[in-house]
Amino acid sequence: MDAVTYPDDAVTTFINQNLVPLRIPSDQQPLAGKYGVTWTPALFILDREGRTHQATVGFFAPDQFIPWLLLGIGNMYFHQDDFTKALDHYAKIIADHADSDAAPEALFQTGVARYKSSGNPGPLKEAYEHLSKAYPESTWTKRAYPYRLIQ
Repeated sequence: MDAVTYPDDAVTTFINQNLVPLRIPSDQQPLAGKYGVTWTPALFILDREGRTHQATVGFFAPDQFIPWLLLGIGNMYFHQDDFTKALDHYAKIIADHADSDAAPEALFQTGVARYKSSGNPGPLKEAYEHLSKAYPESTWTKRAYPYRLIQ
C-alpha cells in the first residue's frame, strides 16, 4: 500500500478530506491486540468511539481503495441509523465506482437502508433486481436472493 496506493493523489486527497488516518504496527500493543492486527495491511473504518464498522486485510489498488473507504464510511452511518448519510455514500459508489468490488455491497446496503428508514420492503426487492442484472455472480446478489419473493 505504501508503494502504490497511499501515494496516489486521489487516495491522499480522499483520506485527508474524509478520515483521520492512524497507523498501528502489528507488534504495537495494546492497540494491535484490541483490533486483532495480526497481518498487514489491516484496514479498519472506526467511528469516534473506536467501534469498527468495516475491516479487511490485504492490498487495495487505488481505484478499489476509495470505494472501499466510502463503503466503510457509509456502513458507519448505517450502523448509527443515519440512513440519509449512509445512502449518500452508497450512491457515490454506485454512481462513480460501479465497476469496483464495493459496488454490489453498496447496492445491497442501499436496499436495506431504504427499507430500515421507511419500513417498506419494496427497496429490498429493487436491490435484488438491480443486483441480479448488474452483478449476477456477486455474493451480495446471492445474499439478496430471498428478497425476490417480496410482493
